[in-house]
Amino acid sequence: MAVWDIASSLLGLLLLFHTWGAWATVEVNTEDRVEVFRGDTAQIACMFKSEEGIGAITITWFYTTHTGDRQKIYFQDSTMKLVEPGTPFTERISVNGTGAKGVVVLTINKVKLKDELEFICSIKSLMEGSDEGRTKLRVFETPNPPTIHVVETGISVSENHLSKIGVCEVRNGFPKPNITWYRDNTPLHIVQNVVKVMSSTTIESSGLFSVTSELSLQVTKEDKDAKFYCEVNYFVPGETRMTETNRVNIIVYYPFTAVSLWVESPKGKIKEGDSIEFHCQGNGNNPLTFFTITHGVEEHTIDANVLVLNNVTRRNNGVYNCISEDIDTNEKISGNTTVVVNFLDPAVVRPKDTVVLAHGEELIATCNALSSLQTHTAWFKNGKEVSRGHTLTLGDATFDTTGKYVCVVTVPDIMGMETSGTLQVNVTGRPEIMRPDNTEIEESFEKSVNLSCSVRGFPAPIVTWTTSDGKVLHSTSKGTEEGVQSVLSFQVTSNVTVFCNASNEHGTDTVAFNIKPTIHTTTQDTTTTSTAISSTTAIHTTTQDTTTTSTAISSTTVKAGADIPLKKKKESNGVIIAVIIICILLLAILGSVLYFLYKKGKICGRSGKQDLTKEKSNKDNIVVEMKSDNTEEAILLGVNGEKLSPSDQ
Repeated sequence: MAVWDIASSLLGLLLLFHTWGAWATVEVNTEDRVEVFRGDTAQIACMFKSEEGIGAITITWFYTTHTGDRQKIYFQDSTMKLVEPGTPFTERISVNGTGAKGVVVLTINKVKLKDELEFICSIKSLMEGSDEGRTKLRVFETPNPPTIHVVETGISVSENHLSKIGVCEVRNGFPKPNITWYRDNTPLHIVQNVVKVMSSTTIESSGLFSVTSELSLQVTKEDKDAKFYCEVNYFVPGETRMTETNRVNIIVYYPFTAVSLWVESPKGKIKEGDSIEFHCQGNGNNPLTFFTITHGVEEHTIDANVLVLNNVTRRNNGVYNCISEDIDTNEKISGNTTVVVNFLDPAVVRPKDTVVLAHGEELIATCNALSSLQTHTAWFKNGKEVSRGHTLTLGDATFDTTGKYVCVVTVPDIMGMETSGTLQVNVTGRPEIMRPDNTEIEESFEKSVNLSCSVRGFPAPIVTWTTSDGKVLHSTSKGTEEGVQSVLSFQVTSNVTVFCNASNEHGTDTVAFNIKPTIHTTTQDTTTTSTAISSTTAIHTTTQDTTTTSTAISSTTVKAGADIPLKKKKESNGVIIAVIIICILLLAILGSVLYFLYKKGKICGRSGKQDLTKEKSNKDNIVVEMKSDNTEEAILLGVNGEKLSPSDQ
C-alpha cells in the first residue's frame, strides 16, 4: 500500500512536469513584411511570451542571404549585447529594448536596395525551449517621370507592315515599374499583325530599374486624330501608384478619295474686274500628291491649294476642275465648280452727243446697256433725277430744256456695278438775259462794282457792254450749258448807265444797270490852342535913367482844318508847347546871368557893393507881359514876381 502511494506520487509528479512542459513554451510574433523607401530607417519588431525571466532568455537576430544561408547579426543574453562584426549591417543596426516587456526592435539605418532580405528574430529559453519569427524587408524607390517620343515623320496607311509609333521610358524605379500604352483612353494589348509592344528592362549601376516600351501599329486613317500616351504603375510602401505621359498625335498620311473646289472670294456674285480666289481641298493628305486647276484647255498649277485670277472678264465663265494626282499610284481624283462672271456694257445713248431743238420741238432719247443681270436706268440733270427708264421724253422745248442729261444704268444685285452716258440738248432762239435782282446800284466814288450778265440762247450769244455815252467796255465771258456768263468790273466816277447787250442770229436782248456814285464827307471842329507865358526880369543900371524892357511871347495858335486828322493836330500842338518851354528856360537863364554880372559891377561900371536898398522907381521895373488869345486882360508882374497895384501900373 505504501509502495503504491509512493508510486502514485511519483507518477503524478511526472505527469505534472510533463504537463508543465507542454504549455510553458516561448512564443514569438513578427510582422510578415516591413516596407520603407531607400535611404529611410527600417524598424522590425519582435514580440515574444515566456514565463521565465529575462535572465533565462537569449535573443539572436539573423538575416537570410540570397543563397538561403542564415547570417547572425546580433546576440543578447542576460550578461551582454553584441553586434556581429563584419556583416553588411554591423555599422547600421541597433536593437531597442531589453526584452523584459516581451518586445525588442531591430533598427536598420539608411536602408539600401540590397537590404531587401528576410530577417529572423530567435528567442531561446532555458526551460521553455525556443521560437523564432521571420520578417521580409521591402525597399522602394519612386521612378523619374516617364517620357514619350513618337515618330515625327508621317506614317502612311498604305504600308503593308506594322509601323513604329513611338517609345515610352521610365527610369530609376524600384521595384521594376510597369508600362501600358493607351490610344484614346483605351489600353493597347498585343494583337498579331495589328498591335505590337516590345519592352526591355535595364538594371542601372545603382540597382534601380529602367524600363523602355516600344509601340508598333498597323496605322489606319482614324489614327490621325488619336491621342497616344503611356501609363506607368510603380510601387511605394503600402500602395501602388500611377502616372501618365503627355498625350501626343502622330502624322498619318492617307490617300485622297474626294476633292472639292470652290470660290473663296468674292462672296456672292462675281463681276468683271474682280479677282477670283479658288480653293481646292481633298479628304487626304498624301504629300506625294499635287493639284492642278483646269478651265477648258487652260491649266493652272496651284500653290498651297489656292489659285487667284485677277481682273476677270466674261471670258472666264465656265467650269473649273481641280485634279489631284498620286505620284505613287498615278491615281487621279477631281472636283469642279462653275463660275459666272457678270458684266455690264457701256451705256449707249441715242441720239448721241449733242441735239439741237427749236422752241416747242419734242425729243425722245433712249439709253441702253447690255448686261447679264437685270438693270435699272435713270436720267439726271444738274444732279437731280428727271426721268426713270430707258427712254427720256422732252416735249415743248424751251430754254429750260437746255442742258446736259446723264443716263445712269445700275445693276441692283451687285453694289458698285454701273455705267453712264451723256446727252447735250441745246434749244435755238434769240438771247434771253436773266434779269438780275438789282439794276439800281450805288457805290462810293472811284470804287469798282462787278456786274454780271447771264444769257441763255443758242447759238451762243455774243455779249458786249456799253455805257449811255456809247463807250464800249472790256469784259470777260465764258460759256455755260444754257449760253454765256459775262462779268464786267466798272469804276464809278459819275452817274452812268451801263448796258449788257446779247445777240445771236435769232435776235438780241439788253439789260441796263443804273450806277450812282456816293461821296462821304467828314466835318471836324476847328480847335485853337493858345499858350502865353510872361516873365519879368529887372536889371539896374548906373545912370538915373531907367529902361523898361518888355518881352512878350505871344501865344501860337494852331488850327485844324477839315482835311487834317486830329492826331496830327495834337502832335503839332505838343511840338509848339515844347518849343515855348525851351525858350522860356533860355530867357530865365539869360536874365540870371545879367543880374549876376550887374551885382559884380561888370556891367555899367557899377561896383558889386552898390546899395541895393535904394528906392526902386516904377521905371526901374522891367516887365514881361503875357497875353492870352482868349482874354484881353494883361497882368504885370514885379521883379520879384509880385502883382503890382493899379497905381503902380
